[in-house]
Amino acid sequence: MKIDPKTLEKWDKEYFWHPFTQMKVYREEDNLIFERGEGVYLWDIYGRKYIDAISSLWCNVHGHNHPKLNRAVEEQLKKVAHTTTLGSSNVPAILLAKKLVDISPEGLNKVFYCEDGAEAVEIALKMAYHYWRNRGEDRKVFITLSEAYHGDTIGAVSVGGIDLFHGTYRDLLFETIRLPSPYLYCKKEHGGLSETCTADLLFKLEDLLRARRDVVAVVLESGIQAAAGMLPYPPGFMKGVRELTKRFGTLLIVDEVATGFGRTGTMFYCEQEGITPDFMCLGKGITGGYLPLAATLTTDEVFDAFLGEFGEAKHFYHGHTYTGNNLACAVSLANLEVFEEEKTLEKLKPKIKLLEERLKEFWELEHVGDVRQLGFMAGIELVKDKEKGEPFPYGERTGFKVAMKCRERGVFLRPLGDVMVLMMPLVISEEDINFVLDTLKWAIGELTR
Repeated sequence: MKIDPKTLEKWDKEYFWHPFTQMKVYREEDNLIFERGEGVYLWDIYGRKYIDAISSLWCNVHGHNHPKLNRAVEEQLKKVAHTTTLGSSNVPAILLAKKLVDISPEGLNKVFYCEDGAEAVEIALKMAYHYWRNRGEDRKVFITLSEAYHGDTIGAVSVGGIDLFHGTYRDLLFETIRLPSPYLYCKKEHGGLSETCTADLLFKLEDLLRARRDVVAVVLESGIQAAAGMLPYPPGFMKGVRELTKRFGTLLIVDEVATGFGRTGTMFYCEQEGITPDFMCLGKGITGGYLPLAATLTTDEVFDAFLGEFGEAKHFYHGHTYTGNNLACAVSLANLEVFEEEKTLEKLKPKIKLLEERLKEFWELEHVGDVRQLGFMAGIELVKDKEKGEPFPYGERTGFKVAMKCRERGVFLRPLGDVMVLMMPLVISEEDINFVLDTLKWAIGELTR
C-alpha cells in the first residue's frame, strides 16, 4: 500500500507519540520521515538524501541494507522467526552466546539475552541484588555517578543521574550513592583529566566502600558518559574502580551499550582498561542496527550462586517473550562475522585519527565551549559566551537549530541538548567524514549570522 507523503506526515503527527520528543513542538515543525537506506545514507519520503551521522541513534555499524545482514535475516526467516527460550533453546541464540563469550573480556562466560540496553542494565541490577540474597547477604545500595545514564526503565533510572531525564521519577526509585561525574569533577577541581584526578576520585570511592558494607555493586558506563554529552573518564579510572571493588568484595557492572562493538576503537572499551567486570551490558550495535537485541554477560561465580534444587527457588525470575529471539541472534552473528571479514576495527583506526585532527578546528568557533572525543565518539558543546562558559538558554533549542541547518546540506544529526553528537557508522568513508565535519562547522558558524 502506497501512502502519499502529506498523508504520512499528517498521520505521524496525529497518531505516533515519539520518544524523548516534545510533541507540541514536533507537531509544529517539518520532520524527517525516512523510507530507505543504503550504506551510510538515508532517504526520506521525498527522495532527499542524508548521511546518517548518528548511526540511527548509535546502533548502525556496517551501514544500512548490508547484503550479509540482509541475507542472515532472510535465511533465518525461512526456518523460524521466533521460538521461546523459557525452558527451551534455539540454534542462533546458542551460537551467539558462544561467540559473545569468545570476544568479551576473559571470565565473562554466561550470556542472558533481552531486547534493549536499558533492560540489559536492569537485568544486571536484579542479578547483582539477587546474587547477594542467594548468598545470604542483605545488600541494598548501588554506587553510581552523577550525570549517569543507563536507560529509562525504573532500575536503570535509579542508577541514572541526569535530573532532566530522571528527576520526575525520584519517588519511584531505589537508594543509590553518587560519586561526581569524573569529567566534570576533573575539569572543575583539577583543570582537566589527569592521573591526579583519577587518584582523587578513587580515594572518594575507597572511602565509600570502606564505610558501607551493604553495597550491591558499582555501576559505570564504560569509558565515557555518552548521554550526558560525551564526557570521557580520566585515564585509569575504570581500572582503579575494578581493583577497589575486588578489594572490598563488591560487584562491578559496566554498561557497554553505547561503547560496545567498536565505538571506542576496540570491540569493547573494557579491553583498553584491561579489566573484566562482574557484569557487562551490551546493546545498540550488537545486531549492526538491524533488530532489537541486548545481552548481559556475567561470570561463572555469579551464575553458580543461582544454582540449586527447584524447590529452593534460587533461579533468576526474569525473562520476556522475545528473549533470545531467533531472527535477532542470527543477524547478530552475521554482524560479528562482518567485523572479521571486512576488518572493521583495523580500518577504523585512521578514521579515528582523522576525526581527532578535524575536531581541533572546532575550538576556533565562537560558540564552541568544549570538544570531547573517545575513539569514534565525539561531542561538541555549544555555548552562548565562550569566555564565561555561559550556556544558551535551554528553551532556545540551539543544538536542534544547528542540526536543522545540517539537514539543509544532507547531514542527519540529533544533539544532546546543546552538545552536537557525532556517532557515525564505522564504515563511513574519510570523504564523508570530512563532509559531515565541514557541514557541522558551517552550521555552527551560522549561529553568529
